[in-house]
Amino acid sequence: MQAHGVDTHQQAPDGPSSPRAKRPGAALYLRASSTKKTRTSDGDEYRQRPEIQEERLRRLCEQRGWAVAAVYCDRASGRKEARPELNRLMQDARRGLFDVVAVAAFDRFARSVRHLVTALEEFRTLGINFVSLRESIDTATPMGRTMFTIIGAMAELESDLIGERTVAAMEYTRLHGTRTGRPIGHPPVIFDRQKAMEMRESGMGYRKIARELGVSAAKLHAALKEYAGARSEMGVCNGADSGLKDSARKGVRQ
Repeated sequence: MQAHGVDTHQQAPDGPSSPRAKRPGAALYLRASSTKKTRTSDGDEYRQRPEIQEERLRRLCEQRGWAVAAVYCDRASGRKEARPELNRLMQDARRGLFDVVAVAAFDRFARSVRHLVTALEEFRTLGINFVSLRESIDTATPMGRTMFTIIGAMAELESDLIGERTVAAMEYTRLHGTRTGRPIGHPPVIFDRQKAMEMRESGMGYRKIARELGVSAAKLHAALKEYAGARSEMGVCNGADSGLKDSARKGVRQ
């Protein structure tokens, strides 16, 4: 008599207890850092073209037999962990709406090892695999998880080196004015206002004095006007002090 066994290849019907019913397929995450820049120095145009990323990921899904559950696209720097569409992707992952997250390259998802490792650990807990097309890495395998951590560390190192170079350039600019050493903007003009006042009192015109001192006539006029006002104010104060002293002397004599 033929024994009746259980067909292990028969799929369970979709229902509340079926995990596959909650995860219809793959979530595609796309990111570009700028809305204007469409090309990169290394020729990897896809980095700034989300539509190219999506096209490649859809071909991957067709090859793997995955249904595209949702597409998420951000226009933001990879350094920012809080991105609108990435936040939505993480929320949908916790709701169990897919079982794979696919990206065109790992740096489209994260540039920080801490961020990458934290997200991968949460995906692991939720039973979600993470696949990067460019690196051909799948976290469903132990080697894939190891390689993702290593590559993420290299990306963070590169990002840190770029940051250090930027800080060094800013410090050099602060100390020297520009990277070439030439001052930026309009540096202050220094000249002897007392000498300029004496030249003016001797009958010289503003333009001639300005040429002699290497300053514009407008700045010279403004500086001498301010200087004359300051001297006049000091003279009034000194005169008032002298009057007080004279009055005090007269009072003593009386």
